Amino acid sequence: MSILIGESTRLVVTGLTGREGSFHALNNRSYGTQVVAGVTPGKGGQDVDAIPVFDTVHAAVESEQANTAMVFVPPRFAADSILEAGEAGIELVICITEGIPAHDMLRVYTHLKRGSTRLIGPNCPGVLSPGKANVGIIPASFFSPGNVGLVSRSGTLTYQVGNELAQRGFGNSSIVGIGGDPIVGSSFIDIISLYEADPETELIVMCGEIGGDEEERTAEYIADNVSKLVVGYIAGFTAPPGKTMGHAGAIVSGSQGTAQAKAEALESRGVRVARTPTEVAEIAALILGERATV
Repeated sequence: MSILIGESTRLVVTGLTGREGSFHALNNRSYGTQVVAGVTPGKGGQDVDAIPVFDTVHAAVESEQANTAMVFVPPRFAADSILEAGEAGIELVICITEGIPAHDMLRVYTHLKRGSTRLIGPNCPGVLSPGKANVGIIPASFFSPGNVGLVSRSGTLTYQVGNELAQRGFGNSSIVGIGGDPIVGSSFIDIISLYEADPETELIVMCGEIGGDEEERTAEYIADNVSKLVVGYIAGFTAPPGKTMGHAGAIVSGSQGTAQAKAEALESRGVRVARTPTEVAEIAALILGERATV
């Protein structure tokens, strides 16, 4: 199994006719994802390499039974594009667009919580279920099917930690980049709960970073609700105090939100926390090796 996407994914790409949208949509299709439609208002009836283009998401759903949307439209239009997908009955929206104003995302977040549409992102690399489907910009050639579920706030860390795991011979059940903005559609807790219920996932790796309290809240959730082993990594142990770093969500206030505080919260609840991406793979090898000998 995998989480979020797989063989049954039928993808509509909003912004398909743009340069980035078409490039990554065709890459996703080459990987094996069913890219069934695109949406660009005013360009309905056209196509991109035989992928039909519609004026609205509603039309794409009605014609092609799309159940997943990837948002590749400019920031000023992205919030409305996400909401349109939800109103059209799309089950999963993966928003790659970065730079969406926080007040727009607050409106989106509040609205989607009233319904059943799940949002991944914005400002994220997407979701990959190796060997099944790829929705987003994750370089899928690094990854193979396996039993490690990976979730990360950072796209670059997703690739780096995933590659470290691959070099150790580990494959992934799924890989999810949730995004590093202050307001995102899905949290660590949301994704870890899916991995907990996935029989294919034996080990969960979560990659966090400085800023906010997401990792601390996740530590409490893991202690009370997760039976599978979890390995953590927090980027930012060497971040200079008071200096703005990385994502919009990487804001440290006093001693809260530091890498050390997050690591201590996780370790106090039984999660082993690596200090480097390479150490993530070393801990995973030790844990899964111990399990194999039991």
